Amino acid sequence: MKIIIVGCGKVGYSIAQELDREGHDIVVVDNKASAIHQITDNLDVMGVIGNGTSYTVLKEAGIEEASLLIAVTESDELNLLCCLFAKKAGNCETIARVRNLQYNEEINFIREKMGLSMTINPELETAVDMSRLIRIPTAIKVDTFANGKVELLKFQIPEDSILDNMLLINLNKMVKGQLLVCAVERHDQVFIPSGKFVLQAQDIISFLASPKTATQFFKEIGIISRPIKDTIIVGGGTLGIYLTSMLTKYGIKVKIIEQSLDKCNELSELFPEALIINGNASDNNLLIEEGIEEADAFVSLTNLDEENILLSIYAHKVSRAKVFTKITRLAFDDIISEMPLGVIVNPKLVTAERIIQHVRAMCNSKGSNVETLYKIVGNKVEALEFRVRNNNSIIGIPLEKLSLKPELLVGCINRYGKIIIPNGKDTIQIGDTVIIVTTITGLDDLNDILL
Repeated sequence: MKIIIVGCGKVGYSIAQELDREGHDIVVVDNKASAIHQITDNLDVMGVIGNGTSYTVLKEAGIEEASLLIAVTESDELNLLCCLFAKKAGNCETIARVRNLQYNEEINFIREKMGLSMTINPELETAVDMSRLIRIPTAIKVDTFANGKVELLKFQIPEDSILDNMLLINLNKMVKGQLLVCAVERHDQVFIPSGKFVLQAQDIISFLASPKTATQFFKEIGIISRPIKDTIIVGGGTLGIYLTSMLTKYGIKVKIIEQSLDKCNELSELFPEALIINGNASDNNLLIEEGIEEADAFVSLTNLDEENILLSIYAHKVSRAKVFTKITRLAFDDIISEMPLGVIVNPKLVTAERIIQHVRAMCNSKGSNVETLYKIVGNKVEALEFRVRNNNSIIGIPLEKLSLKPELLVGCINRYGKIIIPNGKDTIQIGDTVIIVTTITGLDDLNDILL
C-alpha cells in the first residue's frame, strides 16, 4: 500500500518506522530538509521536501496513487488542511493528528464534515490508558477488547507468590478456565506458553480475562492492592491536563507540580478541585513537602526524558507509589529496561499502534478485519481482535483440528457479547470477534493463523 506521511517529527518517524517494517511503500513529506534526511537515511522510505498543503508537493509525493495520507505535523490546523487537500487531489483515505483541547470536544463534527477516516489524539489516548492503570493498581498494563468486556492485563509475579514454580495447567484449573495466560516475559525472552510451562517469580505475564475474573484472580493469588486515592503529576502539559480531567472525575485527588506560573494559573481555572503547585519538581525538598512519600501514584510528564527518569527513580526510592514515566526517545530502551521506572508512557507509540490497526484493516479483503491491535511486548508480540465476516477455511471447525501456526494462541471468542475463553472443542463462527495473541507480526486476516 502506498502511504504518504506529512510531518517527520518524533511521531511521524515512529509511524514511518512501523509501516516500513510492515512492508508498505512510504513517502514522507516535511518542509525541513534535515528531518527528511534523518528519516530517509535510516529507513527504506522516499522523502519530499516541501509543504504538505501544497498541491505540487502532494503530487510529487504521489498523492494520485496513494491509498492513505497521514498528517502528523505539530499544527492541528495544518494537519486538517493537508487531509482536505489530499481528498481533493487524490482518492485516498486520510488520518489527522488533532491534539487541541477545544477541537477534541468537536472531533466527531470535524471528522464527519471533512471526510476523515480517522483522527488521532496521542495525549488523550495515552491518558485513557494511564487512567485505566491507576484505577487497576495491580497491573502494569491494561488493554481492552470487545468493547471493554475482555481485558488483556500485564503484571509481574512477586517473590514468594503461589504462582512461583506453578505449572500453567494448574493455574487454569484454579481459575476454572476463565482466564488465559498468553505471553510470559522472562529476562530478554518472550514465550507463548503451553499448559506445561512453569511460571517463575519475577516473570511478567500477560493474560486475557473479563474484568470480574481478573479481579477475582488477583484475590486468589493473594495480591490485594489498595485503591489509588491521590496522585502527584509533574508537568501540566496537554497529557497532564487530559489525565487530571479523567482522574478527578473518578474522585482521585490530584496534585500538579508545574514550573510555569502562567500554566499554573491556567490549570487552576481548569481544575479548581486539584491542587496546583508552582515549583521545580527536581528539588527533592519540594517533593517531600508535597507528600511524595505518602502518594499512591506518581506521574512524571515533563518534556525532558532525563528529568522524568530521575524523578521516577527518586519516587520509587522514597515511596510505595505506582510510578509512571514519560519517555519519548526509544534509543534508551536497552538502558531503561533495568531501571525502576514503573509504567513507561510513550504517546507516539500509542499513535503508531492505532494507525497500524487502521492500516491492517484497510489491507484486508478476505472477510475478517482487524478491529483492535496492541503490541504487548514491544514489537515481539501482538494481540489482535478480528471481526469474522466470511472465513470458510476456519468456520465451524473445532480449534483442535485446525493447523495453527506455532507461537500463536486463540485467546478469546466474543460471540454476541458472550465471552468464551476457548478450549480445543470450541469453534469460530461468522459474527464472532476473535482475539489472537502471537509472536508472528503483521497478520491482517484471520486465515493467516493457519499453516
